[in-house]
Amino acid sequence: MLNLKATHPIESLLRKSFVFNCFIILAKLTFGILGNSFALLADAIESASDVVASGIVWLGARYASRPADENHPYGHGRAEPLIAFVVVLFLIVSSLIIFYQSVINIRKPQESPEWWTIPVIAAIILAKELAFRIIHRASDRMHSTAGRAEAWHHRADAITSLATLSGVSIAVLLGGVFVVADEIAAMIAALFILYNAYKILRPALSEALDEHIHHELEEDIRRISKTVEGIIDTEKCYIRKTGFTYYVDLHAIVDGNITVKAGHELAHRLKDTLMHHLPNISDVLIHIEPYEP
Repeated sequence: MLNLKATHPIESLLRKSFVFNCFIILAKLTFGILGNSFALLADAIESASDVVASGIVWLGARYASRPADENHPYGHGRAEPLIAFVVVLFLIVSSLIIFYQSVINIRKPQESPEWWTIPVIAAIILAKELAFRIIHRASDRMHSTAGRAEAWHHRADAITSLATLSGVSIAVLLGGVFVVADEIAAMIAALFILYNAYKILRPALSEALDEHIHHELEEDIRRISKTVEGIIDTEKCYIRKTGFTYYVDLHAIVDGNITVKAGHELAHRLKDTLMHHLPNISDVLIHIEPYEP
């Protein structure tokens, strides 16, 4: 049975995000129906996909934070980019649904939305943007791909609601033929959602393919390595991100005349130093290279 007690700080944040999304979708559905706004109802459809995706991200982050075991010596962190791919799929599907339904509604005679839907939508936008900033800042601090995906979910939802606000405002204030602005706004928002899907996909794909993008961490590793007595320099340095931590393969250059035992002890001292100064590193595999003038 899945233990519901959070084992990583990002999990608690994702849990709160999931609950927050549930309240948002209920608000959009309620006010969309009462206020006669299809754009707000379409916005609710997008938020519904957010609720499902948030649940997937939350459970995925729980799995990714599990420690290494016999069958998974590198931990379970690879689940994070896989979860991000699922989130991207939900964003694409929700955007297509919104776009398709908007095209259908444009062909039908529409009534103007209620005026009070305008301040309601504005409040939703502010809440969503605040959620984006909080989660994105925390995800950057914890190096969480799934957390960033969840943050951009909120930003995409805020953009959808912003387009909804524009469309509803035009439909309410101008009326007549401008009532279709409600549907056009939803179509524009769908395109923004597709763009945000790409922004989530790109870093997740880099992580899944072990793309060499951790240049700042590499500089720190090389700098700290040279502070260890006996380490002359470093050569190859390969970094893989797995979940919330990093695995490093490092070639260290030492005096070629030292014994195997001395080289072994030096490698352990280097590893301990790196993991002490860079706590996000889960393990370091060090290869000793003899110094050649």
